[in-house]
Amino acid sequence: MRYSHLLFLFFILFNPVRAFADRFVTSANDGFTYSGRVAYTEQGAFLSWPGNSITFSFSGNKLVLTLDDQTGRNYYNVIFDGQDISPYVIHTKQGLHQYDLSHMVRNDTTQVTLFKRTEGEEGGTYFQGVTLANDGKLLAKPVPPSRRILFYGDSITVGMGNEAAHNDPDNKPSEKNHYLSYAAITARHLDAEFHSIAKSGIGFMVSWFDFTMPEYYDQLTAESNNNSSWHFDDWQPDVVVVNLGQNDRWLIENEKRLNAGPEEIKKSYEEFIRTLMKHHPDAEFVCAIGSMDATKTSVWPDYIASAVDAIKASPDSPGDGQRVHTLVFDFTGYGAHPRVEQHRENAAKLTDYLKEMMNW
Repeated sequence: MRYSHLLFLFFILFNPVRAFADRFVTSANDGFTYSGRVAYTEQGAFLSWPGNSITFSFSGNKLVLTLDDQTGRNYYNVIFDGQDISPYVIHTKQGLHQYDLSHMVRNDTTQVTLFKRTEGEEGGTYFQGVTLANDGKLLAKPVPPSRRILFYGDSITVGMGNEAAHNDPDNKPSEKNHYLSYAAITARHLDAEFHSIAKSGIGFMVSWFDFTMPEYYDQLTAESNNNSSWHFDDWQPDVVVVNLGQNDRWLIENEKRLNAGPEEIKKSYEEFIRTLMKHHPDAEFVCAIGSMDATKTSVWPDYIASAVDAIKASPDSPGDGQRVHTLVFDFTGYGAHPRVEQHRENAAKLTDYLKEMMNW
């Protein structure tokens, strides 16, 4: 017998647990259910948008996630068996690392959801797969809900600072939790799968950086402005919720970064909504605004309403314009980003609105 074979036999005889303990399941396995715009690469499934998630069920008492993070600034909720009140939270390390969550496994079979709390600002993460016990395996693939909602938005939709104290700054990635944004809460209320195409600081005319949502909305990945392309036919929503205008208002009226009058503002918004309508030809649209100080007065809600009225009245879209609606999230007087309590209130308002509009 060759020496190498003897060594292998010795390893098996005297290290039986280590030799047979682990089973690695790659991200390409059909047992994973992905949600959101996910880039599938040789390096793994790339998660970059807020709310990107992976759900799977497995048997056995071992669970180790293998993640390769670009920046070390991302945060993920890990939800076990639907218990989301107090999820396990991963703060990723930059680069390739394993995250052993075996101590969180309580039952013979377990369902897990890995949910991206942060956004493209924090970069993306390659999910390479999971390590299970040797006698463990992925179970039947979880089926996503049949209802679908797509959100286009800014920091309000992202959930920027929603877990921060009311009297503290709200720019920490650790306190940015998209799971408790009005978008994600509404989707759970309505048992809907959702995508969030959202970035803090973005506007439809002007942003805090050098690109706007009309230049960003069609990307496959979320890290800054890039050349990736999303194929809209891959996932079509029942409802599209657009919540933009807060940054435009602030940068036009306060920062004076763009000289734009009412007609130009309305026309720009109308053109963007028409572009989205072409990409989502069967969806109902909710053109929302708020709940930060863009809704402190009626000026910006009126811009949105006027643009929607123009779409409804246009001879270019007879009947088609009737699938566009408006909704205002009221300003509460709180000057910073909405906290979780306000997100819940906005979610309740949007949930009721969609229930009636969609007969859900």
